[in-house]
Amino acid sequence: MTAIFFANARVIDPVALTDELGSVLVVDGLIHAVSGADAKPPVGAKVIDCGGMCLAPGIIDIGVKVSEPGERHKESFRSAGRAAAAGGVTTIVTRPDTDPAIDTPEKLEFVARRAQLDAPVHVLPMAALTKNRDGREMTEIGLLKDAGAVAFTDCDHVVTNTKVLSRALTYARSLDALVIGHTQDPGLSEGAVVTSGKFASLRGLPGVSPMAERMALDRDISLLEMTGARYHVDQITTARALPALERAKRNGLKITAGVSIHHLTLNDMDVADYRSFFKLTPPLRAEDDRIAVVQAVAEGLIDVICSMHTPQDEESKRLPFEEAASGAVGLETLLPAAMRLYHAGQIDLPRLFRALSLNPARLLGLAAGRILAGAPADLVLFDPDAPFQLDRTTLQSKSKNTPFDGARLQGRVIGTWVDGTRIWGEA
Repeated sequence: MTAIFFANARVIDPVALTDELGSVLVVDGLIHAVSGADAKPPVGAKVIDCGGMCLAPGIIDIGVKVSEPGERHKESFRSAGRAAAAGGVTTIVTRPDTDPAIDTPEKLEFVARRAQLDAPVHVLPMAALTKNRDGREMTEIGLLKDAGAVAFTDCDHVVTNTKVLSRALTYARSLDALVIGHTQDPGLSEGAVVTSGKFASLRGLPGVSPMAERMALDRDISLLEMTGARYHVDQITTARALPALERAKRNGLKITAGVSIHHLTLNDMDVADYRSFFKLTPPLRAEDDRIAVVQAVAEGLIDVICSMHTPQDEESKRLPFEEAASGAVGLETLLPAAMRLYHAGQIDLPRLFRALSLNPARLLGLAAGRILAGAPADLVLFDPDAPFQLDRTTLQSKSKNTPFDGARLQGRVIGTWVDGTRIWGEA
């Protein structure tokens, strides 16, 4: 028997929504007991004195791009796994927008083998919803689900053919498969690189109205009413989309929604003088939208916070803003960036970890994401107040395209455990 006793920990419980000093006993990779601060370790247990720092469920990050196969120079399972461990992420749910796309069981099995060999964290692959993500013919959802796909998505390639999408949703419902969609009207969004408004006009950049998100969400909600499928919106980033999401949930549709940490902590003004590290999909929004979305997370309307980790190399980012590739790395910066919301008093730690850990686990049917007896000992120990200035060259990811380069952040990961084994931090 292997026993680890976390003493003097500030235990963050996203189920009970509590933040209290206590202790946690781990036995053979599972949480055995959660006790008060005065509990004593059993004989023979390894004692870790947490020194009053926060002990929380490991983060489950939905929508991580690992560039295998096709672009391994941007990110591999080994480098993504190290970045996840350094950021307190114990499970990554990978996107199928690779080259080629993950749209057959053979490709999915290749990804699963690579992940098992190289990544120290849990890796759960998603598969494409349509072949080659081109929106014309759905993939073999049943075979892919049997091969281990936890969800189906074409990522930022919106399926414009409603007949194809409705058939895919109907088939997914029959298998209780989760579909993840990107709600941006492709006609309005085509060629846009920022959100429309005064700032976009001053910079001379093509913009897209926030209504593009609302229009696409309305369409997908209609299809959900027709098919009854389980559906997760990868990112809700505008205030205009929130009433539609709230109505859909109130009407009993099986819909959940996420948002990236970048859209929660940055706004369109951060693009400043055409800084391409701030070019994202969807683009950064106005400050009013950011505040509305933060409030929606705090209230539970938006269920999940993710990194939307998208590695890009220097050659694809060091270009004029319109030509630069979209996306930012986020595995390692997800937690310290999220601490901005906590330190600003916008969301407490239990609710923050409900969106980072518990809700993603519930969405995917995982036992993780909790600090409860019987749950896997996937844990992160962090100091929420530790200040540091981010230097992108120190990131574990192969690609260094972070908008937080040079930013002053608070919140440093001290240790990360997967199934009771420490994968980050000094033993």
